[in-house]
Amino acid sequence: MVKPMEVSKIKTLTPYQDINDVLVLLTQGAKGVLGNDLVGLYLTGSLTYGDFNLESSDIDFLAVMKKELSPEKLEEIKAMHKTIGQAFPKWARRIEGSYITEAMLNEEETPKNPRPYVNEGKVSSYVYGNEWTLNLYVLYECGIALYGPDPKDYFKPVSIEKVREASKRDLLEEWEPKLKDESFFKNSHYKAYLILTLCRILHRANSTKVASKKVASTWTKEEYPQWKDLIETAENWKHGVEFDRAQEVKEFIKFTIEKVGH
Repeated sequence: MVKPMEVSKIKTLTPYQDINDVLVLLTQGAKGVLGNDLVGLYLTGSLTYGDFNLESSDIDFLAVMKKELSPEKLEEIKAMHKTIGQAFPKWARRIEGSYITEAMLNEEETPKNPRPYVNEGKVSSYVYGNEWTLNLYVLYECGIALYGPDPKDYFKPVSIEKVREASKRDLLEEWEPKLKDESFFKNSHYKAYLILTLCRILHRANSTKVASKKVASTWTKEEYPQWKDLIETAENWKHGVEFDRAQEVKEFIKFTIEKVGH
């Protein structure tokens, strides 16, 4: 029988009480809406590998279901997330996660069907890209079960070779095209996120371990000191703070492509 993590344990899971309360609501809400169709609910991302930044990081999760959401259940999920956002306004736009089916986990390649995706306070339909492989890698290595079986008992391990391949594809398919999208560089959050993501791509090409953004950015600053100031600006960025330097960000994309992409 699949059992949820006890509420008392979730309430002490992270050092942040309000985040723990969000996780309690998420776990209870998902189970309440999905019932026996909920196979597992997992905490992932920076909260699970010691890299969480209270000012800029998101609360990341993955829900695994027996079957796709019906239109009625999807509306219930949307209402649930709206309720959580209203209860915790600070986190309303900083809860990010997906609702996937078990069938998607059994596919050999990246799933082609869209899944309900929660981001910036909205629930939309979104198709996975190269982040599918990267997310499963981190989930297996560091994920925490809020409900359902332990990640290492349930998910398949992902080789570092596949992770590097996915990182390279992500760089060339997702981030290189941003060089032609001026609107992207007007968003401070996107720029800060991209810089730290590129640090992880650079580090991943040279390491076999899961690295937090902090570890990857520290390594990149030491390995490529010419980017130290730009990286530290991204590390220190907070929501609501303006972050310019668009041209330097573009040059960092080109630099990463030169080192990893070709």
